[in-house]
Formats: sequence, C-alpha cells, structure tokens
Amino acid sequence: MAIEGDLPHQLQFDQIVDRLPADFGALRSDAAFEGKRFIERLHAEWQSGEQRFTQAHEVLLVIRVNRDLAGIGGMTVDPFLPSAMRLRRFFIRPAYRRRFLGRQLAAAILNRTIPSGTTVTVNTDNADAAMFWEALGFQRDPKLSHSHWLIWQGLS
Repeated sequence: MAIEGDLPHQLQFDQIVDRLPADFGALRSDAAFEGKRFIERLHAEWQSGEQRFTQAHEVLLVIRVNRDLAGIGGMTVDPFLPSAMRLRRFFIRPAYRRRFLGRQLAAAILNRTIPSGTTVTVNTDNADAAMFWEALGFQRDPKLSHSHWLIWQGLS
C-alpha cells in the first residue's frame, strides 16, 4: 500500500502483551498536544496493571509504517454492556491520518478478536472521530453509555 507518492510502505501490526512499545512516548506526545487524555490514561492503566487487554477477545494493537509507530487501538469488554465489546484507546498520529490506516487498524482489531454478530461500541465526543466510526458502519446512539454501536459482521 502506498501511503504518500509512489514509494511503497510496509505496514505492520504488533500485539502489545508484556509492555508498551519503547517508542510509545511519540503517541503520548502527539495526543497530549491535541488535548487527548485517553492515551495518557492508557499509559497509566497499563503501568498500574489496571488494564492489560487480557480478557477473552481483548487485544491492544499498534500499527507501524516502515517501523515507525503510527497508531494504537484496543478492544475490551464494554464496562457498561458486558455482552458487548468496546473499541477504545484508538489513536492515529496526525502525520498518518487520512491514509486509511485507522480503517486498517480497526479491521485488524475486529477481525482478530471477535466473532460475527457481536455488538461493538465506541465512545467519542469528537466530531472527526464520530465521522470516522460512522464511515465504518457504526450508528450514533448517545442515549446509552457509548456514542456509537454496530453489530459486527466483518470488514472487507
């Protein structure tokens, strides 16, 4: 997949299991610059052991472009709807946005972790993020403990 111009780029998805990547600071810095606190929460919860994405169907993945950390995203059991899964801590660094990396990361997470027919939720108050999730088929539903949901049937 070409990201810019005609130069080929190598995409890599890594599951985070034992420790956050050594270059995680780049994500923290970019997110903090944009006023996004959820990456700092991810760091704090990981360091404390509160959240390690280890329950059934949970996963935390990073996406790399030519070995450069481009983004991160996870899937956990939804804390308010235990029969559902929640996509969370999803962040693509600004330099890598609008290149379909977010779509590929979401597909990698969903295809790796849950069976077809599972309810999946996300929670965002960001208009750009809402448009992203809606483009993937999520429906807006602000009445519940999340902003969007879908019944997972697979991404192509």
